[in-house]
Amino acid sequence: MQPNSSQKLKIVTLVSVGKHPQSGRVRRADQDSRAVELGLRLSADQADGLVVLHAGDPNEPSLRSYAGMGLTAINVLQLDPAADAVAPLGEQLHQSGADIVLTGVRAESGEGSGMLPYQLAEKLGWSIVPRVADIVSVKEGVAEVLQALPRGQRRAVKVRLPFIASIDTAAPMARQSAFGPAQRAAMTVTVVNAETDTLRQSWHEAVAKKRPKRLKVIKAKTAAERFKAATAKSQSEGGRIMKQESAGEQAQAILDLLVEEGVLR
Repeated sequence: MQPNSSQKLKIVTLVSVGKHPQSGRVRRADQDSRAVELGLRLSADQADGLVVLHAGDPNEPSLRSYAGMGLTAINVLQLDPAADAVAPLGEQLHQSGADIVLTGVRAESGEGSGMLPYQLAEKLGWSIVPRVADIVSVKEGVAEVLQALPRGQRRAVKVRLPFIASIDTAAPMARQSAFGPAQRAAMTVTVVNAETDTLRQSWHEAVAKKRPKRLKVIKAKTAAERFKAATAKSQSEGGRIMKQESAGEQAQAILDLLVEEGVLR
């Protein structure tokens, strides 16, 4: 990152409570921690260039994991768990005079819809750059950003400040969290009264079910491969040939096979 030496950037990183995908243990969110890492690199030569902001419970232990990355303080907007965080976050960002706002693509707990960066950009009237891998430079109020594309590709984009960037897993990995600095960091708490998200209260949360097993599909790229796949002799793997059975028996056999293969449950 090569910021303009004559321009002092104000960077705000939004963090949330993460959840380990296997154990379900509460932790710092992977994408949010990468956003903090990028924010620390962007503000390396500025004492107060980075502000880390969380909307929720200030007593959440996982917030200390972010502080252990080298932060002196974390700002927390204390909200009711049923409150909508978009309005208070948008007001806070508007008052902060931020130039760049960094977030994860989506949260690891809660709704995790990935809509928060877009809702904030709409509320503030800012540009948004999704799935950012790196911010190369900021010169004369314009940032050069690298977007992460499928198969490891990158796309260079120029965007004028201020803007919101959602950080992809292709961004640099976050540094380890140190226990001592994590415990010494201050928690600056601001109590906010926000509107209750009535729609969310009617939702029922449950553990996601395992995805059904995909059927094997032959993908041919060339004409020769397509011809070979079309003329290849099918190999029997213990199947049944049903000609004299009724339509009901044939349908039941197909249903049993789909259940056995894990396509249906």
